[in-house]
Amino acid sequence: MEQLSAQLTEKLDALEQWYAHRHGSIVAFSGGIDSTLVLYLARKFQGKEKAIGVISNSESLKHRDFELATTFCEQSDIQLEVIVTRELDDERYNQNPVNRCFFCKEHLYHDLTDISKKYPGFDVLSGTNADDLGDYRPGLDAAKIFQVQSPLVDCSVTKEEIRQLARYFELPNWNKPASPCLSSRIPYNNDVTAEKLRQIEAAEEILNRYGFEDVRVRHYGSYCRVEVRKEELEQLTLVQHEVIKKITALGFEHCVIDHEGLVSGKMNRVLANR
Repeated sequence: MEQLSAQLTEKLDALEQWYAHRHGSIVAFSGGIDSTLVLYLARKFQGKEKAIGVISNSESLKHRDFELATTFCEQSDIQLEVIVTRELDDERYNQNPVNRCFFCKEHLYHDLTDISKKYPGFDVLSGTNADDLGDYRPGLDAAKIFQVQSPLVDCSVTKEEIRQLARYFELPNWNKPASPCLSSRIPYNNDVTAEKLRQIEAAEEILNRYGFEDVRVRHYGSYCRVEVRKEELEQLTLVQHEVIKKITALGFEHCVIDHEGLVSGKMNRVLANR
């Protein structure tokens, strides 16, 4: 293990105390690095019987991410419950308003509240971190309603510090690119459908097979825009004809390479004009 800085050691000690003062945890687990760390620390500091991970195998989660998440729990001896939230059945969600994430989290936290009846006294936890508070995240409003706890916020742990802690504990996804839900690839006020989500996932898998790990395929109905890291654009141009042919075969009329490169949260730019 690498050594942690004095500041991060203090925050890890604070996290240990945070968990020690609670009876048990039900962690909203997505397989991403944030919730992975929250679940891992719950297991480490509270024990197997007091740390429950819950993941929703919904259509907006990549199948590969679900498999990685379940494998992590098996290898780490963590109890995992699998549920299926039905947000696509909710018109408030699938019409894709700017606060779509609120309705997604509302479904998730409602289901976790039901699960909490099996574990009296356990807190429901999320992977929200200190940096998230400065971003547009309507899901945080749902967390407040359902009294979801955020140890990383309470202990002022930033995104970069999460990655450092994940590396320190040798978590398998410590350097894995962020993988937001597939619905985030669809412009606001354009319907979210199961077919669109399947197209996005399949298109991103094509890019992954060509060696591009950090990607977004934005779905604009008849066509899509492909984002890879700026420094990988030249590499993409070498195979773009093959890639575009395979992606359009998924049902798009055409496919465009976004030469700005990957920008996380690009769909939120429209909110600046509201």
